[in-house]
Amino acid sequence: MPKKPAQHWTQSLFDSVYALYETANEYRTAHRAAEVACTTVDFVRRVTHEGRIGLECPSTARRASTRSPHGRALTVLHRLYGTVESETQGHYEEAALLYASGAAWAVRAVQRGERPPHVVFRVDDHGDPAPHSLDIPGLDTWVDGPALDAAYTTLRRCMDAAEYGEDLAGRDYVSDHEAGEMHRALGEARSMADAAFAYGLLAQRAVSFSLITARRARETELALARAAAQTDQPTQ
Repeated sequence: MPKKPAQHWTQSLFDSVYALYETANEYRTAHRAAEVACTTVDFVRRVTHEGRIGLECPSTARRASTRSPHGRALTVLHRLYGTVESETQGHYEEAALLYASGAAWAVRAVQRGERPPHVVFRVDDHGDPAPHSLDIPGLDTWVDGPALDAAYTTLRRCMDAAEYGEDLAGRDYVSDHEAGEMHRALGEARSMADAAFAYGLLAQRAVSFSLITARRARETELALARAAAQTDQPTQ
């Protein structure tokens, strides 16, 4: 089987960023599905069938009782779906931040004249990748620069709200006013995953923009190589 030719760094770097997009989108889709599942067992929206079943315990220590099987099913599923929703939310947020910061890292690397074949993350004490800085300077002349700046501002606001809310939640005592501020901040922080994903989409486009010069140089290099190969071929 012939060996697959190595990718040019511009392509492998873009593929690396795109893989981060696919990862975040998988968790985004899963989280949306979990949210929908939660709504299907929402007690506010569902009518629980009032039919009951009898329960007899062989032990004399417990008296016979009745139970609503439908209500119990909704309770179990509400707890189950809630757990899945919470976990997928966490994974989605983590993946979206890696996607956004990874794309931002790629742009800054290209701006510095580097040629990384893929996005590189440092790992934490658990061996998990840690997000990079999210800012992308030097794109004032790019047509999507204003949209990128606006998306960054939205994401930064969500991150600041999360930090503020978590700080208040970790205190031994909070006043009524602070409790209200904590819930407001944590509520705003729940939009962090979507904000990071939106910023990542624009940052990914910024990666393509930053690679234009390198890709054109590669196309020229390939064209010259093809022309040289044709010149070297013997005439019939």
